[in-house]
Amino acid sequence: MDYKFALAIALPIGLALAAIGSTWGLGRTVSSAMDATARQPEAATKILINMTIGCAFIEAITIYVLVFAFVVAGKL
Repeated sequence: MDYKFALAIALPIGLALAAIGSTWGLGRTVSSAMDATARQPEAATKILINMTIGCAFIEAITIYVLVFAFVVAGKL
């Protein structure tokens, strides 16, 4: 088996796994923030700020994987 073939198979699978993990993480983050806001409505602003920062970090991981996939795909 050629290494290019292995990369051609592994890159989309890795990107799909990163996207699925990111989706799962964002869903849990937003769900937890909504639960926390329902329990303490007066802290909604602080919860929203923390949730936004967390969502940005989760999305950044997926973007890093996408950039890595493009860089490695350029080597094919």
